[in-house]
Amino acid sequence: MRLSRRLRLCVLPWLALALAGCGASVLPSVHSESERLPLARRFYDRGDYRDAIEMLKTFISSSGGSAQVDEAIYLLGDSYLKIKEWTSASGEFERLLRDYPESDSSGAAAFKLGDAYYGQTRPADFDQEYTRKALDQWTSYLREYPGHWLNGQAAQRVEKARNRLGSKLTKTGELYLKLQQPGPARVYFTQVTEQYADTVARPLAELGLAICDARQGKKAEAVAQLKSIEARYPGQKVAERAAHERRRIERR
Repeated sequence: MRLSRRLRLCVLPWLALALAGCGASVLPSVHSESERLPLARRFYDRGDYRDAIEMLKTFISSSGGSAQVDEAIYLLGDSYLKIKEWTSASGEFERLLRDYPESDSSGAAAFKLGDAYYGQTRPADFDQEYTRKALDQWTSYLREYPGHWLNGQAAQRVEKARNRLGSKLTKTGELYLKLQQPGPARVYFTQVTEQYADTVARPLAELGLAICDARQGKKAEAVAQLKSIEARYPGQKVAERAAHERRRIERR
């Protein structure tokens, strides 16, 4: 009994410490504000973004006049971005661009604000408000920071966002075709060909316009457009669909 009791007295404190370690992260003591930002950088660099966030929030609130507060705001926004807290990230990047437009971090913040907006986009069946916001932000960034080291990535993101918006318009047009409403469908397909002609949505929008022609009694125009699609997109699925539609119209 004595041995068992001694064993419990030895083991229980260690068990309590182990459980405490599993349940929470204990931040190291900071003896001066000058230590806080370097420590936050170390957390950030090793991927401990939540610990970095706590350090950075305290540094920013207590060091408003510091020459490094803009860097801290950027790191805070990027830490939120890393853990996919999109709204918090966009708030910090907007703050940096508004309050510290001359910061060395402003170019990267302008680029990553687009990422924070894009993270808030809804699935393709829903309104694409944040896709448009992200596209506008990346376009603005490319215009205001030419030659910045993130320009290449921004150009790729612009293409991705434009493809998404063009595809959304095409799917809406296709929905109106299913509802036997070629007039409204034509409006959406025309938007794609006029505003998103450089995207992957263009061939399907052209096919949609040809089908609109056919359903509105413009047989010759529809057949000519379908033949053009077959010639310009050989081997692609849209060309196969165009050929199928053309044969169906000609049989009539």
